[in-house]
Amino acid sequence: MKVLFLCTENSARSIMAEALLKHHGKGEYDVYSAGTSPAGINTQARQALEHFGLSINGLFSKNVSEFAGEHFDYVITLCEKAGKECNIEVTGDHNLAWDFPEPRTRKDNNPYEKTLQELNSRLKMFLLIQEKQKPAPITPTLFYKSLADDIRLKTLVLIAVEKELCVCELMAALKEESQPKVSRHLAQLKKAGILSSRKHQQWVYYSVNPDLPHWMQNVIKITIVNEPHFIDEELAQLNAMGDRPTRVETCCA
Repeated sequence: MKVLFLCTENSARSIMAEALLKHHGKGEYDVYSAGTSPAGINTQARQALEHFGLSINGLFSKNVSEFAGEHFDYVITLCEKAGKECNIEVTGDHNLAWDFPEPRTRKDNNPYEKTLQELNSRLKMFLLIQEKQKPAPITPTLFYKSLADDIRLKTLVLIAVEKELCVCELMAALKEESQPKVSRHLAQLKKAGILSSRKHQQWVYYSVNPDLPHWMQNVIKITIVNEPHFIDEELAQLNAMGDRPTRVETCCA
């Protein structure tokens, strides 16, 4: 999961959030932070991180423009100003606003340590929610039920052959005029955990879930190898589109 923390100066709150999620995420999260006016890591923020034994390796202030055009699962702003300034720079499937007070203006004793503790509490709750939302492991019954439909099976085989397809390409390959119908089948395959997707602006691209159990991936591969003509017609229709849709301009969600 790809997460970006934003704060105007990217000097304290967002840096601390980045360090905390990297620590608690145990490698499951691709974590970044940035700001509209990066000012370098605040000395007191650095000291607070070191005091609690958190790694500062690789942490530095970055301008949000470095991530322009990139897509994130979560974009989390940590101050109101960043929320207003950064929303046109980057996109996320989920945009959250966590408005933490500026440590420099806090009247508490040890304001940076206090901010770090509050961020830690919020992130632990965030991780707990993510853990609860993880889909249950796909069972053999669900896997085979998901393929017991000609459109879904051909959709999966086409995607496996082409590596990645969007809805409009599948509509052309399957000669289906109804986008909602194709999208509904894709949603079923994704909900089952068979497909994964990535989003760029308003476009969505589907591929075989790389975390699908190996035996299930082998079933798909064996089908392709042993039934080479199963999707001949669909591949011909896909190729008949002429210039394949560009990933930015033509594909539809």
